[in-house]
Amino acid sequence: MSATDTNQRAPKTNTSARTAWRHRLAERGMDRQLLLLIPGLACVLALFVYPFAYGIGLSFQPAQGGVFGAYREFFTDAYQRDTIATTLGLALPAAILNVAASVPIAYRMRGRFRGKRLLTTILVVPITLGTVLTAEGLLNYLGPAGWFNRALMATGLTGEPVRLTNNYWGVFFSLVITGFPFAFLLILSYLSGIDPTLERAAATLGAGRGQRFRRITLPLLAPGLATTFCLTFVLAFSVFPSAVLVGDPAGTTRVVSIAAYHAAYEAYDYPLGSAIAVVMGVVELVVVAVVLGLRSLLYTGATGGKG
Repeated sequence: MSATDTNQRAPKTNTSARTAWRHRLAERGMDRQLLLLIPGLACVLALFVYPFAYGIGLSFQPAQGGVFGAYREFFTDAYQRDTIATTLGLALPAAILNVAASVPIAYRMRGRFRGKRLLTTILVVPITLGTVLTAEGLLNYLGPAGWFNRALMATGLTGEPVRLTNNYWGVFFSLVITGFPFAFLLILSYLSGIDPTLERAAATLGAGRGQRFRRITLPLLAPGLATTFCLTFVLAFSVFPSAVLVGDPAGTTRVVSIAAYHAAYEAYDYPLGSAIAVVMGVVELVVVAVVLGLRSLLYTGATGGKG
């Protein structure tokens, strides 16, 4: 056999091997395009899974107190333990209000009307502001020397400024302002995916607007409401800048994230900081699991469409 014949057969052999490899992947339900997921998976492993696993492992390595010493220190200290209730007291009402306010607005805006784009843009502008600018705006508007208090005192409605910042209400307002656009866009997407002919059919049978919403739209929207609540709750539960800028970080708005930051970067107790972060994640997972479990009470099907 000549060298020329050998060189001609080599590419054919390589092609056959590649074809056979593709066939084997196809038989196992795999496609070469799945390989495009490798960079994304590598980023997730490097930027999320590894740091999360490292933090969990670090939380079980305190300098004293045994394996669970950091967790014991957190739960036996009322000043630390109460941050869970403080954070839930901020995140749950803010998430509920954002979802409740988004539903009627998104319900009215799912159709076509003049000025819809402008109104939608106005409603989602807070996304572009960020937490720091939102906090600065709240201080300038609702602070003791802000426009709101000056207007109240100028009209004689109050003799002294109403305290709406550097306390619970300052953080709450900040969470509502920053969280509403996300809730609104998500619910609008779910509502747009509900077939409008269902409501029209119910209307022809004599159902009123309230009945149509309660019996048709709300059950179909239930999965979207649950998902939106979970996302806005997680966003609010991880509050940190707002609790510092427009709250009382050493008192009424000392949330879990502040406790974790103080333990890790001020007290340099990294196991305790990691333990607090793990507790924070567990609390979020419990709330999300409860909400996703309860949504089946309203509706067990799929929303369909774009939602």
